[in-house]
Amino acid sequence: MSETEATEIEVPADPLAGHAATAYFWGHVAGSGDVSDDGIEVVANDEASAQVLAAVAGGDLEHDTTTRDYAHDTSITRTEDEYTLSIDGDESGLLGRSGALGLPVDGRGNYRFGAFSDYDRELLRGLLEGCGTVCFKSSSGTVGISFVHDDEDLLAFAQELIADCPVDAPFDELSETSSGGYWFGVDDDAAPAFGTWLYEDCEETGLFAPSRRRKLERSLEQATAYDDE
Repeated sequence: MSETEATEIEVPADPLAGHAATAYFWGHVAGSGDVSDDGIEVVANDEASAQVLAAVAGGDLEHDTTTRDYAHDTSITRTEDEYTLSIDGDESGLLGRSGALGLPVDGRGNYRFGAFSDYDRELLRGLLEGCGTVCFKSSSGTVGISFVHDDEDLLAFAQELIADCPVDAPFDELSETSSGGYWFGVDDDAAPAFGTWLYEDCEETGLFAPSRRRKLERSLEQATAYDDE
């Protein structure tokens, strides 16, 4: 994705404002970011998505590859691209840390995820791309969608968003991972409808990771082929 394409994303002048783009951005930050008094670092595994995040809030992008343990089984490792967006702290209030989950606070009052309540789908999509996984389960022929994070409260919030979404998507209780974090999965029977809703019409805004959507589409196709056997 070129820089020109990235700047075509519709973004508000204020990165703290309630808007689809800021909801997607802060979902990513909560899912795979680090907020400190000095700035923000947020990691994406998709170049196009990383360019979108940079278009929303500025900053510098660096590309690297990393190998890490799989959260559910530390005996398995995976190597993937990493795009790290670094945003330096400033006096705008963007990096205020008061309040739940370390989300930003500015002089107009405390900001929470509630600022993005009209954009739950974009917020949840950012969370999934930041700390979620999509896969095809060959053992059962189903699509798997799960969320993994060290912050138990963040995952509980993701569950609230899923419970309030317009598709019926039951999910598991939170469980501990072998690496010390937490995770939960959407029920396999509900995963196709939930995943389809999550990425529905996303091209209209550009607020998505193309590689993650392709993974979802491939998994859905594999599940359909499995059912037809």
